[in-house]
Amino acid sequence: MHCCKSAAEPVRHSLRRPRWLLVVLALICLPLHARAGTIEPVSAHLSAGDNSYLLSAEFKVELGPHLEEAVSRGMPLYFLLEFNLTRNRWYWANEHIASKTINYRLSYDALTRQYRLANGPLYQNFASLGEALRVMSRVFALPVVAKSAVKEGDTYQAELRLSLDRQQLPKPFQVDAIANSDWQIDAQTLHWQFVPGAADEGHAPK
Repeated sequence: MHCCKSAAEPVRHSLRRPRWLLVVLALICLPLHARAGTIEPVSAHLSAGDNSYLLSAEFKVELGPHLEEAVSRGMPLYFLLEFNLTRNRWYWANEHIASKTINYRLSYDALTRQYRLANGPLYQNFASLGEALRVMSRVFALPVVAKSAVKEGDTYQAELRLSLDRQQLPKPFQVDAIANSDWQIDAQTLHWQFVPGAADEGHAPK
């Protein structure tokens, strides 16, 4: 009985190995210094709704070979959409007016062979990674600023960014992402002026 227990122990141990180990082994085969990912804001616009101003925006999202391979192997990726609105003050620090953060989770289900993009309890399934990224890269009529928080005719500074949340990566990848650019995404921030009540109500041109 003692021999049988010892023989079974390696099997149980192998089953307990983190699934990320398989991802690591697969990524070793990728070429060194592969193209890193980028997230580039293309346009953003604030328009008036019933009680708030609504954000519509578009990004160009490229994960790069390492992150594309990682998510296709079952490792979820997390992204942050961050919007901030401030007003300049010559006598003090900029005044914070409003902010909005959206958390996305991008994953792949090997059983259904579908990619899933989730925002809290809401999610959509997609047949390809490209489809999931296209949906994540577009924001439509998202309430971000209450009308009561701003004054018509005043000038405000808006900024918008979509980025990879590296803090949500598994621990081994968090460490590697600090030094290895292949695990990083260059996420640019878009800045523009917003004037409530103006003809275009705040627009960042393409």
